[in-house]
Amino acid sequence: QVQLQESGGGLVQVGGSLRLSCAASGSVDTIRAMGWFREALGKQRELVGGITANGNIVYADSVKGRVTISRDNAKNTLYLLMSSLKHEDTAVYYCNAAKGWDFTRGDYWGQGTQVTVSS
Repeated sequence: QVQLQESGGGLVQVGGSLRLSCAASGSVDTIRAMGWFREALGKQRELVGGITANGNIVYADSVKGRVTISRDNAKNTLYLLMSSLKHEDTAVYYCNAAKGWDFTRGDYWGQGTQVTVSS
């Protein structure tokens, strides 16, 4: 089993920046891909981006150019750096981990961290 714990969420102003972290523990050697998703109130969970098993980094069009995803394997941590934040970035952000190549088929999910963008 793998446990994922997100952190770094909070209240930020429009145009500001925020870095989220996702720390993995447990059977981390089974993780091959990791990703970030978000779920706004009343909307379906959507992809933010992630890192595939071969190291490719994929971003959703809605955030491309404003976010950077990175992974520190030594710390078993996935990061999401967001900048130029907009109201529509307000959501609960979840990280996931996959035993397979594709993080969109995540096997494990964190509890989420709230990001609120205000004026």
